[in-house]
Amino acid sequence: MPRLLGVDGCRGGWLVVQTTPPGQISWAIHAEAEAFIDQGGPELPLVAIDMPIGLAEAGPRPCDRLARQRLGPRRSSVFPAPVRAVLGAADYPDACGRSQAACGQKLSKQAYYLLPKIEQLDRLLRADQGRLDRVHEVHPELAFAQWNGGEPMAGAKRTAGGRAQRLALVEQLFPGVPGAIRINFPRALLADDDILDALACLWSCRRIYEGTALALGGEIDGQGLPMRIQA
Repeated sequence: MPRLLGVDGCRGGWLVVQTTPPGQISWAIHAEAEAFIDQGGPELPLVAIDMPIGLAEAGPRPCDRLARQRLGPRRSSVFPAPVRAVLGAADYPDACGRSQAACGQKLSKQAYYLLPKIEQLDRLLRADQGRLDRVHEVHPELAFAQWNGGEPMAGAKRTAGGRAQRLALVEQLFPGVPGAIRINFPRALLADDDILDALACLWSCRRIYEGTALALGGEIDGQGLPMRIQA
C-alpha cells in the first residue's frame, strides 16, 4: 500500500494527514501543494484532496450537481466550483465579471477565497497530468455520508451536534488523532472542522486505493482534467 494522504485547505495553507504502512499517522500544514503531492521520492503518495480539480468552461459541473442531490439536507456544503475563466482574476469584482460572462452567474465569496488554492493545484496538475493517477478530488461531506451508511449527517458541521456526529465516526477509526492534531496548531491556522474534514478525506483515500470509492461525474474539462468527486 502506498502512503495515503487526506488533505483539506485551511487558514495556514493545507492540512495534510497521512498514513503509512503499517498504519502510522502523521500530520503537517504545508503552504504549497507541491510539497505534499510530490514528497517521498520514487514512492509518491496517493492524495485525496478537498479542492476542485477539473473546471467547467460554462455552467455548473455535473459532479457538483450529483453530490448535492446525494447530500439532501447538507447540499449547501457543495458550492459550485468556479468556471475556468475566473482563474487569474485580479479581485472579487473581476472574478464576478468573468464568471457572469462565462456562465451567467457571479462567483460566491466562498469560491473566491479558495481561488489561490484552486489555481495552485490546477497549475501542478496541468504541468504534469501524470499526477492525476495519484491526486483525486474528494468532498468531506460526501465522505461522511458514505461513512455513515449512505445517510447525510443530521447537523451542519459547525453545530455542536453536527461536530459530535462527525467526531464519533472519526474516533472509531482514528482514535485520539483529532485531539492530537488540535494541540499542535493554533486556531489562527487551523479550524476544528478542517481537522475532521482532512480525516474524512483520508478515509476516502483508502477507499480510492481499494477501488471501493463512490465516484460522481467524470467528464474531462478543456485542459484534460477530470471533473469527478469521490468519497
